[in-house]
Amino acid sequence: MSIGAIVLVVFFAFLASSIQRVTGFGFGIVFMTVAPFVMPSYGEATALSGMLAIVCSLGTGIRMFRFLPWRKLAGILLTFLAVSFFAVRMVAHIDSQTLKHVLGGILILVAAYFCLLNGKVKMKPTVPVQIGMGTVSGLMGGLFGMQGPPAVLYFISCTDRKEEYMALTQWYFIVGNIAMTFYRAGNGFLTTAVVRTWLMGVAAVLLGLLFGSKVYDRLSVSTLRKVVYIFIGVAGIVALLA
Repeated sequence: MSIGAIVLVVFFAFLASSIQRVTGFGFGIVFMTVAPFVMPSYGEATALSGMLAIVCSLGTGIRMFRFLPWRKLAGILLTFLAVSFFAVRMVAHIDSQTLKHVLGGILILVAAYFCLLNGKVKMKPTVPVQIGMGTVSGLMGGLFGMQGPPAVLYFISCTDRKEEYMALTQWYFIVGNIAMTFYRAGNGFLTTAVVRTWLMGVAAVLLGLLFGSKVYDRLSVSTLRKVVYIFIGVAGIVALLA
């Protein structure tokens, strides 16, 4: 890996973890704007993103564990685990360039949704809703390493306390990304290059968490989100044209 690629991985790991510390999600969305272009294959990019995301979520998840409402988590998480297993297997049979272009479209849609519609859609923690959101999240997580948007839409709609919201999101990401790491290892995506790059990115993730915790009370989350999603939209356009 070139020096320039290492710098990109470290910077985006720092940026992605900072954003997730402030907003409760977003690591995979931000990190996957660059990972497919610096790793040897698309599957390895998703493996790296998921492993770094575990580090990003673990500390906050442990602190918020006592606020975790299992009833609101079980259905969507179990659905996600089942669907993402098959989605990860699909990655090995789809051309990487095609996946990058599809990822570009997904990034643009994610950016448009969160800029225009976030907070305007409400849903209850019913079993059908959990299965529906878990299915979409499993497909996005397994194929693109960004299972957050559908799950966050569900979690933020069914919670009233920020501690409960944070506990739900972080444990969803922890369990989901651990499972997908095993799925990806079974499909040959957990390579030496992934482990080596993960070791480079861990320190950046931890620094990003520290930075995010410092700015949490000083920065408008709504403003930060808009800037981030505009950036994601631009990244999606670049991925479509690459």
